[in-house]
Amino acid sequence: MGKSTAALSHITLGSNDYERSARFYTAALAPLGFSRVPKPAGKPPLFAKNGEMPHLYLYKPFDGRPATWGNGTHLALLAETRDEVDAFYHQALAHGGLCEGPPGVRTEYSDHYYAAYVRDPDGNKLQAVCYEPV
Repeated sequence: MGKSTAALSHITLGSNDYERSARFYTAALAPLGFSRVPKPAGKPPLFAKNGEMPHLYLYKPFDGRPATWGNGTHLALLAETRDEVDAFYHQALAHGGLCEGPPGVRTEYSDHYYAAYVRDPDGNKLQAVCYEPV
């Protein structure tokens, strides 16, 4: 992987089950152009868009306690089209995610803010958002 111009290196979300998380994120992130990066067996799942930063890691907490989610926090992933937001949402729900807000325009943000919110199987809140005008 070459030098990146991204402002973020990576994002880490907690996972209690690597296999379950890998299945969920492989399906939910595919519509947004992310794919799983090959790693040695037993290593935490890693996802990237076109192999570039920022990367998304799923780790079991180092302190050995269960992974938990942050109240009031979420990870917003940029979608190019509203169809990608819809596909993200439906794939997430089909693979163990929970609805936190179905796809739709969020006029409280702008007339072009189209988003969907889900929770992964560990409770982490994710959003796919598109700014595509109608």
